[in-house]
Amino acid sequence: MVAAGVRLPRLLLTGLGGVVGGGTAVWLLRPGPSTSEKQATSTLAADAPATAAPTSVQYSAPALFSSGIAVPTTKWDFNWDQRQPSSLVEPPKGLTEEQLNEDSAYQEALSKAKSRARRHLILIRHGQYHLDGASDEQRTLTELGRRQADLTGQQLKRLNLPYTTLIRSSMARALETSDIIQQHLDPALLVSTSDLLREGAPFTPEPRLRHWKPEPRRFFQDGPRIEAAFRRFVHRAPPEQTADSYEIVVCHANVIRYFVCRALQLPPEAWLRFSLRHASLTWVTVLPSGRVKLDFMGDAGFMPPDAVTTS
Repeated sequence: MVAAGVRLPRLLLTGLGGVVGGGTAVWLLRPGPSTSEKQATSTLAADAPATAAPTSVQYSAPALFSSGIAVPTTKWDFNWDQRQPSSLVEPPKGLTEEQLNEDSAYQEALSKAKSRARRHLILIRHGQYHLDGASDEQRTLTELGRRQADLTGQQLKRLNLPYTTLIRSSMARALETSDIIQQHLDPALLVSTSDLLREGAPFTPEPRLRHWKPEPRRFFQDGPRIEAAFRRFVHRAPPEQTADSYEIVVCHANVIRYFVCRALQLPPEAWLRFSLRHASLTWVTVLPSGRVKLDFMGDAGFMPPDAVTTS
């Protein structure tokens, strides 16, 4: 609701152009004149040339809009995880596609290889930690970081989901965050630790940041490992899984952002364009068909404002 006495700028849609140079010329919205501007304009109207055109702003949209309807620039790869039934089942040799469609044994094998459940991956960044630690073991959570982890554990408990497993990075700040979160969950929850999830430089970002410029060797070393983590933990459910799973992954901002780009089939160099708050929740769902959806990213709305940090 707008407070009394607050004036909102009026916007004028000045027009829609035609097709220009393979793109669509679009007239942009611009603020409309205020009352005082109108009065000033009327005062000067007599001095203005009769043919003077109003000032406007325009741009030429990409060619994909030239037909008036935006078209996809890429197609979704449903076999991104190499778990389509056709990738898992070896077809009989020497048969045409039509014969394969009529081969009952092959079709039955394809049916058995289909994924049947959803995998819900709840990716959690660790809490705020001491940046000045000389080693990983010394980069433990700050007092605020422990509070953030506790708030996240409370939120997971409120969600009351049937969590199936908790996987965490082997770095100190992720282990400590995980330990605090676990205090709010079922003690019987299966917990595992993976070195693949450790923080690193996953992919050369575009654009680059002035204050973060790892040596090329960092991308060379960390990139394959983090990609291996993605392939290990992000994929559709196996055929034998009949119920939806809810898996908690406690790791790091760079890893989570890279996972999101890869899962949504976005350019991997875009990962650094996102920002993640400490102990925030990112929810990725992998459907049986191979589709992936991002339910939310970097959610920290359950925390009070004084507990929200990114560094």
